[in-house]
Amino acid sequence: RLALVTGGEIASSFDSPELLKLGACDTVEEVIIGEDRMVKFGGAAAGQACTVVLRGGTGQMLDEAERSIHDAIAVLSQTIAEPRIVYGGGCSEMLMSKAVDDAAKLVPGKKSIAMEAFAKALRQMPTILADNAGLDSADLVARLRAAHYDGKSTSGLDLFEGDVIDVVGKVTESFKLKRQVLLSASEAAEMILRVDDIIRCAPRQRRN
Repeated sequence: RLALVTGGEIASSFDSPELLKLGACDTVEEVIIGEDRMVKFGGAAAGQACTVVLRGGTGQMLDEAERSIHDAIAVLSQTIAEPRIVYGGGCSEMLMSKAVDDAAKLVPGKKSIAMEAFAKALRQMPTILADNAGLDSADLVARLRAAHYDGKSTSGLDLFEGDVIDVVGKVTESFKLKRQVLLSASEAAEMILRVDDIIRCAPRQRRN
């Protein structure tokens, strides 16, 4: 990574140093973070690059922070590759839930029950968002659902203020990520439904 940002090449030997491409940067300094000494390269020749240093009280906290940053960078990279976005804050899930509910009313038989269950599962996403933010999910999701059935199709949750707002230009999510989440959840549900029997091994006999 250092060779990439400085514009240099990795040399396995120094037999022909004149043929190597040397990297460059503006500053090289040693910094102390906590009890660790690190070498900091500033002003890299090949554009902007950075190193994220995480500090926390416990290993579990650091692991959680690392996973959060990794997920955020992964979503950002996927958004650059696929620039299409959807409205966030539970707006997309509520729209899909309403569409499935409306379609279920036109389907006879037991299929409509399965469709209603799928619509209910979609409404769990804004519920989980509100719960994770420490808000009253029952009240917020009920208001969000009422707003969508009232024709306000761009309504979503504002988790900072604990309110239902118009999310246009405020809360967005990656289209590719949202599609993959729906596909993975649907495939997992189908796989569970196909299980018609569970075989348990008999407990191992203990010998005296």
